[in-house]
Amino acid sequence: DRTMQVSVRRLALYPLGVARSAQIRGALLSPVPRLLSPSTRTLFSETGVWEKDYRSETRRRVEEWWHPRIMTQWRKDALEEGSNRKKFYVLSMFPYPSGRLHMGHVRVYTISDTIGHFQRMRGHQVLNPMGWDAFGLPAENAAIERGLDPGEWTKRNIQSMREQLDSLGLCFNWDREVTTCLPDYYRWTQYLFIKLFEAGLAYQKEAVVNWDPVDQTVLADEQVDENGCSWRSGALVEQKLLTQWFIKTTNYAKPLLDALADLPEWYGVKAMQANWIGECTGCYFDFKLKVNGEETGETLPAYSSSPEMVFGAAYLAILPSHRLLHGSSSVRSALEKAFQLGRDSLTEVTAHNLFTGHEVPLVISHKEAFDGYLDTMIGIPDCSEEDLSVARALNLRWTTVLKSDEDGTQTLMNSDEFSGLTRDQAFDSITRKAREQKVGGHLTSSKLRDWLISRQRYWGTPIPVVHCGCCGPVAVPVEELPVTLPRLPSLTGKGASPLEAAHDWINCKCPRCKGPARRETDTMDTFVDSAWYYFRYTDPHNPDRPFERHLADHWLPVDVYIGGKEHAVMHLYYARFLCHFCKDQGLVAHREPFRKLLVQGLIKGQTFKLADSGQYLKREEIDFTDKEPVAGNGGRIEVTWEKMSKSKHNGLDPQEVVQQYGVDTVRLYILYAAPPEQDILWNVKTDALPGVLRWQSRLWQLVTKLRGARHLGDIPNPSLLKKKELAETKKIWENKNYAIQEVTSHFTEDFLFNAAISRLMGLTNTLSSATVRVVQHSVEFEEALAALVMMTAPMAPHLASELWAGLCQVKNPLSPLLQQGGDILQHLWPNVDPEYLDVPDFVELSVLV
Repeated sequence: DRTMQVSVRRLALYPLGVARSAQIRGALLSPVPRLLSPSTRTLFSETGVWEKDYRSETRRRVEEWWHPRIMTQWRKDALEEGSNRKKFYVLSMFPYPSGRLHMGHVRVYTISDTIGHFQRMRGHQVLNPMGWDAFGLPAENAAIERGLDPGEWTKRNIQSMREQLDSLGLCFNWDREVTTCLPDYYRWTQYLFIKLFEAGLAYQKEAVVNWDPVDQTVLADEQVDENGCSWRSGALVEQKLLTQWFIKTTNYAKPLLDALADLPEWYGVKAMQANWIGECTGCYFDFKLKVNGEETGETLPAYSSSPEMVFGAAYLAILPSHRLLHGSSSVRSALEKAFQLGRDSLTEVTAHNLFTGHEVPLVISHKEAFDGYLDTMIGIPDCSEEDLSVARALNLRWTTVLKSDEDGTQTLMNSDEFSGLTRDQAFDSITRKAREQKVGGHLTSSKLRDWLISRQRYWGTPIPVVHCGCCGPVAVPVEELPVTLPRLPSLTGKGASPLEAAHDWINCKCPRCKGPARRETDTMDTFVDSAWYYFRYTDPHNPDRPFERHLADHWLPVDVYIGGKEHAVMHLYYARFLCHFCKDQGLVAHREPFRKLLVQGLIKGQTFKLADSGQYLKREEIDFTDKEPVAGNGGRIEVTWEKMSKSKHNGLDPQEVVQQYGVDTVRLYILYAAPPEQDILWNVKTDALPGVLRWQSRLWQLVTKLRGARHLGDIPNPSLLKKKELAETKKIWENKNYAIQEVTSHFTEDFLFNAAISRLMGLTNTLSSATVRVVQHSVEFEEALAALVMMTAPMAPHLASELWAGLCQVKNPLSPLLQQGGDILQHLWPNVDPEYLDVPDFVELSVLV
């Protein structure tokens, strides 16, 4: 017993999360009887003695006591399978396991944890999962620079970050944890790739990459500095064509654009998504290229903004920068022979339209660029003056396909079965038939490109394809998945894909003809891993399929998705695309994965940099004695607010902040300092931090006030209250109901937690000004204080749990709520009293005559 007492006492000296061993957790879970000297700070839940004031020592003991209990209860609730409660899926974007949490992590996970507790109190079965976006460049760079195994490096970082998340009291469903770099996860990433491949949506073509000519390796965009040089070798980076894998997301452009209309407001992100996709007013048609009438094996999709007039095509135009002129295409020599810089060049290459059956010549355009990101267009003289002048200048023949009736209606002619249709009718019929024939017709924009997923990297999901001399690219059979990453003795960062060095792994048999074949050595972009992780959380341990449909259908769509605005375009677009694809494959019922989106801003720190050189300085290198801060050497300083980072010396270690102020204070500060979508300028001297510290003390004082009033001796008796006191109790009752109404709305509709806290502070003011007799004799004060503590609980669970314990042991309680007892997070969220919502028969008005 003595040892146990010492361990509990010692724990108070350490920051949360430092002493996380099983013994100490066990010690925290079991109350220990102790002999207390009058000067010892006590905790009511532990000793039954209520501390009058909420000091930093009290706060530390409150959090130590309640932290393990709240976590244990959450785990217990999560195991209630087959619950009849309505589901609520709150999802925060999973982190890259860098090894250290930053304040941005703390912000996003505080928000998801708050929503999770709130929805649990609303009676929902809550899913609040966590996992790791664990493939990617940083682990590979660590392996190259320090000779580490990227898997071991990642595993250590995950362990460290899990402990940090636990120390913040965040209640995640850890039994559903997913890690994208483990074979039991990426096996199903590969499975989904094969589904895309079989559907004709995964294909290869040549595309430009950043090439380091010294290290002979491909560089990611972030590995190229602002001068266009390689981060490692310093060489000037070149652009080089490599054959790479793409996902044909353009086939889903129109459905993805149209589905935005059915989603609630997404903080401006819907507009960003729509802008990324563009106006889907045209489509691609597939062409087979020929030289001198001979098939070349080359298929070329070409875009038209007027697909209804495709039978009137006169030519196909490509840009001078097109891959066919610069890569390993079989038509390159024929194109080079005809190419004349600055002129429209007619070539001997012809293009056979797989939809119309017509053949048209291929022209190299004089232009440097077409609309958007197009590099291939169909020239139709009937719909463009520019196309008409090109066709005439090159003496090309074409068919007129449009006629105007006397009433101004335009109808088609010379267009096979579509002749006689109006333009609108033909647009729909032609694009639909092209889709049915799988030769194009998917509505998309001129600015949207297919998703390039190839990465010439080691630390990523292997692409499950083998290349056979006879059969071409062949998908690995599903029963042979996962194609696991081979262990490599070392990574150098030089040469082509690192997997080229794994000779035993590369050489294999073709699954189709059993002849010799080679594995694909590119790995997948990490956006592929994160495009479906929300599905895997619904069924994380399934060894037979990515997820059971009935489980995904139960939990999806995600009710609230929380993350940074930097992922508002690409990640969301890819995740939405994959969900649409899975719906078409019959894997899920829902087309859209996320219902509400909550994008949160950055947490910025103050930076000090020398005006002349732009060098960032540490705060201790600054002289603040004058009105304007200057560098220690007298240099002029620019003071700004920027995203926190080590290099700018403006970062914060979340654990140090928590050690200084406590978990609940940090949570409340983050929620109170700004609405979620706005940036927080972290400055402890501003109103927000002193404000939430003061508010916690005032909440504590209210419980102290009620406990003190009930110890005065008289048994509470509401009938003793006089008219003025009854008016005061009515005001308390009205303020309580108004607060419940407003705070519930903020928690469910607009997520303005700062406004919710302001409303609770208002209720705190009302209760703080209550007279002693109202506190002593009214049920209204009791119930308003109970509601106040309940509404605080999702945001400051440790403090609220202790306040509730003190409230439930108050002498002679009037309210049935306080007589129930129990843990506050197990209670139902307070409701507005029905009579508060009644419209009164008579309203008293003062009229000035």
